[in-house]
Amino acid sequence: MAEVADKSGEAAPVAAAANDKKNNLVVETAKAESKEFNVQNLVDMFTKLNPLAKEFFPSSYNQNQTKNDSKFNQVPVDNKSAGNVNQSNRRRRNNSSQGRRRLNGKAFRVQRDDSIRQTVYVSDIDQNVTEEQLAGLFSNCGQVVDCRVCGDPHSVLRFAFVEFADEEGARAALNLNGIMLGYYPVRVLPSKTAILPVNPTFLPRSEDEREMCTRTVYCTNIDKKVSQAEVKNFFESACGEVTRLRLLGDNVHSTRIAFVEFAMAESAIIALNCSGMVLGSQPIRVSPSKTPVRPRVTRPTLL
Repeated sequence: MAEVADKSGEAAPVAAAANDKKNNLVVETAKAESKEFNVQNLVDMFTKLNPLAKEFFPSSYNQNQTKNDSKFNQVPVDNKSAGNVNQSNRRRRNNSSQGRRRLNGKAFRVQRDDSIRQTVYVSDIDQNVTEEQLAGLFSNCGQVVDCRVCGDPHSVLRFAFVEFADEEGARAALNLNGIMLGYYPVRVLPSKTAILPVNPTFLPRSEDEREMCTRTVYCTNIDKKVSQAEVKNFFESACGEVTRLRLLGDNVHSTRIAFVEFAMAESAIIALNCSGMVLGSQPIRVSPSKTPVRPRVTRPTLL
């Protein structure tokens, strides 16, 4: 009996220890479940928040901008779709600009073709014939909008392009083929090219510059040995006061050109009669200027 009592006495603490372990396990399990439950609740809460809500923006953000205010509750777009949209927009803009270039190129070709049909090619021109005389001859066929005499000034014969306001004038000009102009009969044929336009940056930009053109003449075939002072004295003695003169030349051409601006428009008209007169060692050609003589821009000197 004593042994049984001893065994029962020993079993009681063992059973109590087992119960304590069981209770601790239950408590730890409950704590773990509670902890897991709390984390899940936080995850659920954060997923319901709007990252674009106003309270998430810093205080330094300018909330007065109406453009940004309208974007607060918009759904954000992922980078991939945004990149596709931007690429599509760029492609659309490129196609649009290419279309405009195609239209501009087509319009240029149409304008060039019209100019060619309105232009005649004139050859075998006497070297003493001026652009004014040539334009005066063809003005009986229609309105002459441009006349360019080309070729070596030292050559006996030269060629020219004469452009009319319409195709009827160009067709009528073909009837002048073989007419005597100076000492030689000229040949008149349909042109295969258009007259190269004057550089737009040189054309008059205002009424004052257009008025300057009426007082300015364009002089070519000037001897390289002739100085600017000699050119000025030549025109002042024959025509009137010269207010501005620009003498230009290079190492390629054997002659030089000049733009001569007079104080009076009447002097410029008189200067046209100087075409063919000898200045230096060769005759000069004088025609109305299409561009004004602008004053030179003085550049500041570097110290």
